[in-house]
Amino acid sequence: MRARHADPVEGEAPEQRRILAVLVFSQILSGAGLAAGITVGALLAKEMLGSTGLAGVPSALFTAGAALGAVGIGQVCRRHGRRPGLALGYAVGALGSLGVVVAAALGNVVLLFAALVVYGAGTATNLMARYAGADLASSARRGRAVSTVLFATTLGAVIGPNLVTLTGRVAHSWGIPRLAGPFLLAVAAFGAASVVLAALLRPDPLRLAEKLAAAQAETAAGSPAGEAAGGPDARPDRRGVVTGTAIMVLTQLVMIAVMTMAPVHMQAHGHGTQAAGWVIALHVGAMFLPSPLTGLLVDRVGRRWIAGASGPVLLAAGVVAASAPDSVPALATALVLLGLGWNFGLVSGTALVTDALPPARRASAQGLVDVGIALAGATGGMLSGPVVLLAGYPTLALAGGILAMALVPVLAWAARRPPHAVTAPAAPPTETEQA
Repeated sequence: MRARHADPVEGEAPEQRRILAVLVFSQILSGAGLAAGITVGALLAKEMLGSTGLAGVPSALFTAGAALGAVGIGQVCRRHGRRPGLALGYAVGALGSLGVVVAAALGNVVLLFAALVVYGAGTATNLMARYAGADLASSARRGRAVSTVLFATTLGAVIGPNLVTLTGRVAHSWGIPRLAGPFLLAVAAFGAASVVLAALLRPDPLRLAEKLAAAQAETAAGSPAGEAAGGPDARPDRRGVVTGTAIMVLTQLVMIAVMTMAPVHMQAHGHGTQAAGWVIALHVGAMFLPSPLTGLLVDRVGRRWIAGASGPVLLAAGVVAASAPDSVPALATALVLLGLGWNFGLVSGTALVTDALPPARRASAQGLVDVGIALAGATGGMLSGPVVLLAGYPTLALAGGILAMALVPVLAWAARRPPHAVTAPAAPPTETEQA
């Protein structure tokens, strides 16, 4: 790889700007598909099953599908690059969305559950795209690269829930249950994102990152390519991987559990789907809209400091939701805080994991990390219904907030870094972290 790929100003490959532009475009499209399951998945299950206790099943199923999708996408990316992996993931997500629509039209619960698992591949792809944004980013700008991709999801993800009524009317006019309407939008959204990535994500960011790392390793003074940091045999920083994964898993568990039952809880208190759509839109906006600021803070203040802030923010979300469970403004505030806490955890955790992995080992390891995130979401979604049925939504929200504070001992453990740890190239510590 020649020196033309080096950017003397930013320390990044010049292709990074084009890569980010394509990812932003695809994320805007796919955001609407991501919002479908969040907004009406639980309500559709409750309508078809007639039970609040099983309303968390859709969230559990599509997050379980996301786990399977993360494994598959990670392996495809490792062998063939980000472009085929992400494009395939969105195509499978579109197929699953279509399956949900067909299942709702037929009233077939078994098909619904199977289709939700397949739909999960689309949600997995939406999150895994953040890694593609970080592949060519310099370590000092990695948080901002991740946040740019996440921020792009905002437009589609916020618009999607507010189209519940419109898409419901379209579905009804076609003889399909109204609650299946958002999944019609997901078919088009995921399908379009797949086409955009397949056609435009060139050069492949992961393949180019691997070539650049190998070239840098070869030219490092007195360091063979296989042993130099970033070379094909470079060892990952396992403590960094574990820490970043734990942060993302815990915040995902809490966010999914509390978010999943919010529309069901609102409906039980006489609030319609439009009100639920607005609350979820605000929540999804808080999940992605603060990303540019979060990324800047992650790069400037430090990964661990922002990860630590997510715990108190999630606790505040639980306290607000538990204190005024019948109030739409209070629930909206709680869901905004819930989304913000999740955003802090995801951006900081992603930066920590990417810092700790050399390019040659990223794709498969990141896929496994996202398996853990998806399984955490599945667990939260599955447990949320029974908890609400037995103890009520305020108990669920407060318990989730308290659980989020487990981030404190995780980060305390991470700060006790062994003095001779072998790591992949990582972001230099900020002045705050050094202090």
